[in-house]
Amino acid sequence: MSSIVTNSVNSAIVSGQFGLQQANSGLTQAATNIAQQTAQVNLAENGPQAVLANASLQGLSNIRNVLPTASDDFTSNLLSLKINSVNAQASSKVLEVANETVGTIIDTLA
Repeated sequence: MSSIVTNSVNSAIVSGQFGLQQANSGLTQAATNIAQQTAQVNLAENGPQAVLANASLQGLSNIRNVLPTASDDFTSNLLSLKINSVNAQASSKVLEVANETVGTIIDTLA
């Protein structure tokens, strides 16, 4: 019986940690895409002198080549931020419940 409880608690902890990692990855990607799109719009609207007053044209060319191209639209990225935020909260709750369960098991066995 104790083995079943231990496996269930371990599974819950691993599931919670995986959920947090996935949510973090999604949040990072969506935020990067939003920042990229904002930088591209700013550069297109204001020109290189306003965006990078002291940068040379070669420097701007290098920056454009280094920055990734955004694959999604702004609304999709905002939605992704919200979804991954909710996923992170849910995964945190899973970890919280697993932690409480471990505490209860320890109290019961003690």
